[in-house]
Amino acid sequence: MGSASLMRAALYDGYGPPEVLYEGRVPAPTAGPGQLLVRVHAVSVNGGELLLRSGGLRWVAGRSFPKRVGMDFTGEVAETGPGATGYRVGDRVWGLLPRMGFGSAAEYVAVPTRQVSLAPEGIDLVEAAALPVGTTSITALRDKARLRSGERVLVRGASGGVGNTAVQLAKAMGGRVTGLASARNLDLVRELGAEEAFDYAATPLADLGRFDVIVDSAGSDLPALRRLLAPGGRMIGLSFDSAAMVGYVLASYAFGSRRVRFFSGQPRHALFADLTRYVEEGALRPVVDTVHPLSDVAAAHRALEAGGVRGKHVVRVV
Repeated sequence: MGSASLMRAALYDGYGPPEVLYEGRVPAPTAGPGQLLVRVHAVSVNGGELLLRSGGLRWVAGRSFPKRVGMDFTGEVAETGPGATGYRVGDRVWGLLPRMGFGSAAEYVAVPTRQVSLAPEGIDLVEAAALPVGTTSITALRDKARLRSGERVLVRGASGGVGNTAVQLAKAMGGRVTGLASARNLDLVRELGAEEAFDYAATPLADLGRFDVIVDSAGSDLPALRRLLAPGGRMIGLSFDSAAMVGYVLASYAFGSRRVRFFSGQPRHALFADLTRYVEEGALRPVVDTVHPLSDVAAAHRALEAGGVRGKHVVRVV
């Protein structure tokens, strides 16, 4: 593909509500040294993109426009750059753009080989776009919490994009899973492997008992959640709703044995390969709320902001 070629991409020309998003055209990339050019099939919508688009991170993102959206992707290798080994044209792949990278909601993306792996066989690439976020759950449960078989696990936001993968993977790792979700999604949470599922709006946290591991994707009420930790328990925060919460996490390291951990994942090849293995072994399946066309990317952002999500909102590119 020549550098002068144009491709379709999701863009916005100023911070604001989902309606600022539109499908436009930008120059198509080419594969540089150590890179793959991927023909994108689909991407998922992630919470960080909503914050960026609305202007909540303008101090990081700056004032240059147009800006683009999309962090993860599934697709097929269209071109291999110099020194890009291990992949052939036509290979099915999935991955994530490098740190703070946006722009995968487009027909093509150029990405270093370290950011991708082969996608699982036997799974549609559009549905598979719901799963790259599972790398966050693997890191949270296996590497940060060091979940052991038989431990009691609470997943807050258990039907959401990250939460549904956390329920499935905690079950696969031998955890005894309790999920908090909206009332209409409790059936899904149980189907994914939770022993117990409770309506977050009607269940006092204090009634849930003690947990060895808590995975929180809501980012609020951390002090109340931390009180649910058994001695030696670990809580993994996947998002925060204020800077005060960051201070709370740091304080938890200094006082007491029940610690709160936070991380911002940057998965690379090995972690995506682990994700592929979990899918091929049957431990993890995609949960898709709605598939939206690239031309209606604004609807995908609007739906995620509305909440009550069952899995992932996916944007189909091809």
